[in-house]
Amino acid sequence: MTGPLSRRSALVGVLLASAAPAFGQSWPSRPIRYVVPFAAGAGVLDIMARIVSHHLTESLGQQVLVDNRPGAGGNVGAEIAAKAVPDGYTMLMASISLLVSPYLYARMAFDPLTDLLPVTMVNSAPLMLVVHPSLPAKSVAEFIAYAKANPGKLNYGSGGIGATPFLAAELLKSMTGIDAVHVPYKGGAPALADLVAGQLAFMIENVPGTLPLVKDGKLHALAITSRRRSPLVPDLPTMEEAGVPGYEMVGWNGVFVPKDTPAEITAKLHAALASVLRAAPVKEQMAGLGAEAIGNPQPEFAAFVKAESARWRAIIREKGIKPE
Repeated sequence: MTGPLSRRSALVGVLLASAAPAFGQSWPSRPIRYVVPFAAGAGVLDIMARIVSHHLTESLGQQVLVDNRPGAGGNVGAEIAAKAVPDGYTMLMASISLLVSPYLYARMAFDPLTDLLPVTMVNSAPLMLVVHPSLPAKSVAEFIAYAKANPGKLNYGSGGIGATPFLAAELLKSMTGIDAVHVPYKGGAPALADLVAGQLAFMIENVPGTLPLVKDGKLHALAITSRRRSPLVPDLPTMEEAGVPGYEMVGWNGVFVPKDTPAEITAKLHAALASVLRAAPVKEQMAGLGAEAIGNPQPEFAAFVKAESARWRAIIREKGIKPE
């Protein structure tokens, strides 16, 4: 038996079913917030986000606005993104610090693996091992030998626990057995300033930040952290070439969205990002910063995120690293 009520219910069902794809098709119809969980100008992540936001604005026909939300090693901004309405109008630029936070902080208000959805890797970039010129080490082998002869006497700086440079140094410590003391800073720039001033012995930092100081003779470069040499410093050996077999540490940045963001919107965002990152001007911009534009498929990036999380969980537990 049918009646006005049942016919009305059926009509509502049809309207709701047709509304879902229409919602995705109309996206974006207003500006998109691009959360960056670090301060403006604070390193490569912010720079890359601004490159992407500029070109993505042109691609989507809607403004993509960078929203810097620093604090708690990137957790403040990441939590904002994780708890945002999953409507396609909030995206997060994140790095390895997002994945290691659950292993470094006793209380987390969100789970990066379940509350955020990986969309694509934006870029990858190696780091560079640099030392103060007063350190009697002109190679990685000499540096390791000196550090082992002076356990606990060398210190290094980074933008904080969980940051890529911190993890790169801890990986080196783990693989070589050296003992060095970490000094956390609010960003890589002040740490580099103290390294130049001789307050620190060494750092593993991004190439754009360290290379000018190396060229000016204020720091001495020993190795690059990727498996391949960097076009910016082609004469500099990789860490593996310099005598640390199996060492590889590449900084990366990627886009995430809240977990329940509709699939059709996520797919449309991925397509736009991949197109932007394939464009020659973007590739050239990133190459000039020692980085490679990526834009890989969503399943590939999701698998990478899961593997990176497991990798660093094991290293952090092995080293007994705790928040400072």
